[in-house]
Amino acid sequence: MSNAKKIEVTDVILRDAHQSLIATRMRTEDMLPICEKLDQVGYWSLEVWGGATFDACVRFLKEDPWERLRQLKAALPNTRLQMLLRGQNLLGYRHYADDVVEAFVQKAADNGIDVFRVFDALNDLRNIETAMKAVKKAGKHAQGTICYTTSPVHTPELFVKQAKDMQAMGADSIAIKDMAGLLTPYATYELVKAIKSEVDLPLVVHSHSTSGLAPLCQLKAIEAGADRIDTAISSFASGTSHPATESQVAALKGTDYDTGLDLELLSEIADYFREVRKKYHQFESEFTREDVSVQINQVPGGMMSNLANQLKEQNALERIRDVFDEIPRVRKDLGYPPLVTPTSQIVGTQAVYNVLAGQRYKTITNEVKRYLQGGYGQPPADVNADIQKKAIGNESVNEGRPADLLSPELNKLRDDIGALAQSEEDVLTYAMFPDLGREFLQQRQDGTLKPEELLPAEQHGKSGMGTAVATEFRIDVHGETYEVAVTGVGDSGAGKRKIYLSLDGMPEEVVFESLNEYVAEGGSGRARASEPGHVTTAMPGNVVDVLVNEGDTVTAGQAVLITEAMKMETEVHSSIDGTVKAVYVTKGDRVTPGEVLIDIA
Repeated sequence: MSNAKKIEVTDVILRDAHQSLIATRMRTEDMLPICEKLDQVGYWSLEVWGGATFDACVRFLKEDPWERLRQLKAALPNTRLQMLLRGQNLLGYRHYADDVVEAFVQKAADNGIDVFRVFDALNDLRNIETAMKAVKKAGKHAQGTICYTTSPVHTPELFVKQAKDMQAMGADSIAIKDMAGLLTPYATYELVKAIKSEVDLPLVVHSHSTSGLAPLCQLKAIEAGADRIDTAISSFASGTSHPATESQVAALKGTDYDTGLDLELLSEIADYFREVRKKYHQFESEFTREDVSVQINQVPGGMMSNLANQLKEQNALERIRDVFDEIPRVRKDLGYPPLVTPTSQIVGTQAVYNVLAGQRYKTITNEVKRYLQGGYGQPPADVNADIQKKAIGNESVNEGRPADLLSPELNKLRDDIGALAQSEEDVLTYAMFPDLGREFLQQRQDGTLKPEELLPAEQHGKSGMGTAVATEFRIDVHGETYEVAVTGVGDSGAGKRKIYLSLDGMPEEVVFESLNEYVAEGGSGRARASEPGHVTTAMPGNVVDVLVNEGDTVTAGQAVLITEAMKMETEVHSSIDGTVKAVYVTKGDRVTPGEVLIDIA
């Protein structure tokens, strides 16, 4: 232990832990009461913001994410606050112009962020340069991040070069981000040793426990010279989350690496969050447990629960293993991108389409097309030329930094959102999620913000409940509107499907029988597709745009609709030449496979 030193700890309880285990649903009201104790621990930092928290605040919790940050800053005066920033993607799912990136970083710093962990899904460092400069300009800590993955091209030498390049960029520290739990203990030792021997910066190891190996990896990282580890308080630890804070503190206690953190105080914090977790039982999933198969399919935890929900909506949960098998094949076709937002969604959604369509790349999502055109940056390895040709034809591929093609957009965003934005922060919320952001700001102005409902604890485990996120419908019966949340799918028999639903919070078991061919699943009342000119979708989702009107002439293969599923957009095409007889959907409508959305004859 000649080079032993006190190990620093970043706790991810207020961000990545609940993102990994309960779909990022923890509300600010459940964070603030324990902040006084969290602030006494002596963590190096607390990760509190970024990742999917911004999206979940606006989409589900109807909270202002900036207000959450300000409240946490006030409640944690003695602890550095840290966020996860997706480089040029910020917290959205596309690249933003440099002026938006600069403004976002400055506002995050103004509102309380001290440490910015900046990464790019492809490890294309051109995509983090603007954000890193902005962090330094704001006088904050810039942490350059290596997205760890395994493939024929991802070698320790490549990662060392990346760390050196980030140091040259002005990084204050380096993080190894193992989002899928792919690190093994001895590979960790070699990688940390290699980086520390060439880069004289503090090194952090962030590893999810998906395969059960993360605590061992962190121990080997510490022996190899790592300075800091990311952990989660035990009541939100392990599985697709992180090593338990208390366990790692106990493991190092009494050694030269002793963290100096108080186990009794940590255990009081764990007791608090153990109770909090019960509130969110409906977001628990069997796919967040430890599973060493991640070493084979490389699916990160957050992606697992996403895929499970997506397939459950389609009554195809039994195909999830097929999807897991398909993911490595799609990843190879796309040049081995690390699986982290947004590439995890890009690869995962395409794998779902490939499996459910029964034919690989029969439908190619818009994001895969954009990726293959260089829209996200340089893939780590060569992509499959046949798939690229099928996706983009003879269109050119952009070899430059994707954001170089973007004009400044902040003024246009300000104009677009207008008086609904009461601050620059509001403009940036709108920039991240235009439709969602506008809806959120409008509801805030109207006083109609309403968070999604939490199911009472007594429903936990009852009638198969508590294992899936509810699918919600509105049903009109004799002039009365009922809001129905379907929270579990039961047995299906001949012509019947048993489901469990909650009306006004009361669980009931109901058997629905198909009344006639015009009642599609999901209660939309749309007819079932039966003719070649009936346009339908392969995946449940929402309509983003309708590209044709009644009376338009279309050709086979023409895009007529754009739908969104799992945050990925897909064009839906006409299968015949003809005239649009009827359009049954508008922007924002929920759609399910098999329904007639457009009729072409």
